[in-house]
Amino acid sequence: MLAYLARRIVFGAAVLLGTSLITFSIAFLIPADPAVAMAGAKADPQTLAMIRHQLGLDRPVYMQYAHYLGRALHGDLGRSYIRRESVTHLIVSRFPATAILALSAMALALALGIAMGLVAAAWRGRALDNLLLVGSLAMVSMPIFWLGTMLLIAVAALSRTFPLGGYSGFKSLLLPTVTLALGSAGYYSRVLHTNLSQALDQDYIRTARGKGLSNARVILKHALANAMLPLVTLAGLDLASMLSGVVLTETVFNWPGIGRLAFEAVFNLDIPLIMGTVLFSAFLIVVANLLVDLLYLWLDPRIRLEEMG
Repeated sequence: MLAYLARRIVFGAAVLLGTSLITFSIAFLIPADPAVAMAGAKADPQTLAMIRHQLGLDRPVYMQYAHYLGRALHGDLGRSYIRRESVTHLIVSRFPATAILALSAMALALALGIAMGLVAAAWRGRALDNLLLVGSLAMVSMPIFWLGTMLLIAVAALSRTFPLGGYSGFKSLLLPTVTLALGSAGYYSRVLHTNLSQALDQDYIRTARGKGLSNARVILKHALANAMLPLVTLAGLDLASMLSGVVLTETVFNWPGIGRLAFEAVFNLDIPLIMGTVLFSAFLIVVANLLVDLLYLWLDPRIRLEEMG
């Protein structure tokens, strides 16, 4: 168990190192001068040279990367060229808004997806199953940007019940939550329906039916546990993606989270902020992968035996 955990931690560290290297390389190749971004296009050459020296941009690239990596290991992701603030502070200050949106969307997606999957499995092969299949495919197929825009037009603009954007309480949370949750809910329902259908064809399910158990009891007590395992991976990775900032949703609804921060960083070519948000996202995904793997070990004894054997 400890050896497995150590391997996963080493793998995660390697992923983060690779992400930092790739992000740094791409940022270095961007045709933008941080000194000009900070001082303005009309700054004289002496001022620009002084700023480049202060930022360490006149040093060799490998030294710049080593310096950045050393600071990142201590939680210092540099300073935003445009905002003139600590990148770490900016990310931390935006994280609560993203966390509220992500957790709300995940709760709605799981509730809706599991309910649809259970109903479809219970009515397998009948009209309601086909109707839910079409509905889930429609939910998965709708682009987030389009769905968010349509919700704003249909609900916020026409009824004037909900705010058009920003973060000002429950009403402002509802529309982005629905936008973010629908696609995941549709996917969860299809995965659960497929796994339940496979489980319901197993011998132990036939035995349970032979004992006179009702269809609902067979599904909930015997088939659901195994069918839920793949959702652990999907939900864990989805939540990590949401927590790292969903750019389109936060941009459409002007939600003051990490996704909106990343969009503004790219728009302004704010290199330290771009690198910081990417590295933070990679960190969350690595941690989510590790937690999902550990949860799998706990939920499925067969995997524990394989790892220990």
